[in-house]
Amino acid sequence: MRNFYSILVFTFLILNSQFSILFSQPSEYKMTRPEYVEKYKDIAIKEMLENGIPASITLAQGMLESDNGNSALAMYANNHFGIKCHGDDWKGETYIQDDDAKDECFRKYKIAEESYDDHSNFLKSKGRYAFLFDLRKTDYKGWAEGLHEAGYATDPSYADRLIKLIDDFKLYQYDRMQEMAVDKHMKKKEEMQIVQPTTSSISASRKLFLNNRIKYIVVEDGDTYYKIAHDLDMRLWQLHNYNETGKQTCLQVGDIVYLQPKRKRSQKEEIHTARFGETMYYISQLYGIKMRHLYKMNNMLDGQEPNAGQKIYLKKHK
Repeated sequence: MRNFYSILVFTFLILNSQFSILFSQPSEYKMTRPEYVEKYKDIAIKEMLENGIPASITLAQGMLESDNGNSALAMYANNHFGIKCHGDDWKGETYIQDDDAKDECFRKYKIAEESYDDHSNFLKSKGRYAFLFDLRKTDYKGWAEGLHEAGYATDPSYADRLIKLIDDFKLYQYDRMQEMAVDKHMKKKEEMQIVQPTTSSISASRKLFLNNRIKYIVVEDGDTYYKIAHDLDMRLWQLHNYNETGKQTCLQVGDIVYLQPKRKRSQKEEIHTARFGETMYYISQLYGIKMRHLYKMNNMLDGQEPNAGQKIYLKKHK
């Protein structure tokens, strides 16, 4: 009988040890930093080209704030940048978790890309970050230090941690991307016809494109409306008029600048489904349609912006 109990105890200890090992392992695979960069770098580049925030900064902040996509906030709310609800600023879904205080409200997104879009909009809409957009996109150290100075995070080493991530993983290479990022809503390459320059006024280094039968160029690093007007021997007021912009409008790398008036409607596409954060002006530039006609076709008031998922009519009235 004593031998029986000895065997039973020994078996129990073995099983208990195996169960302890089993349940001590993480229940989910954790994403590594290189995997995070590979997964989200294209989104960060797109945000840079559309909004002017260095891709390296966006990626480093995402890695740091979301623990490389492994934090509860990232996994359950797709929030990669720790952006809180901020009172009446946020009308979307929310996620509650303890942070500086108990039960704090964080923004919740359907997909991670919405978090990246909102991160760009957040920085652009808050006046305390405005000075950052005067920096070059390759000045990631200036951006990192500026974010800390503007109070993005309370950690005194926040800027140093961002810079170390950028240096260690060579994230600065993505800040030098001058090509237009691949966009789900951009037309297929075969539909984007490259026009050969026909006059000596067009700089040989610039490519001239055609969209909705309108000539346009893609903004390069260092471009301003004045520089483009000078390079192409055009009047400054023409560029502002054709692109429906004010004199104080700043250009970002990857922007479209039309060299002819936009049209009343699209020649091919009929409907555009708005994504999170898109504006009517963005859609107007994307398809080469004048703002007033775009608003009229969709029975919208001037200045009204679309909701995510809203269908925007491009060819016929709603």
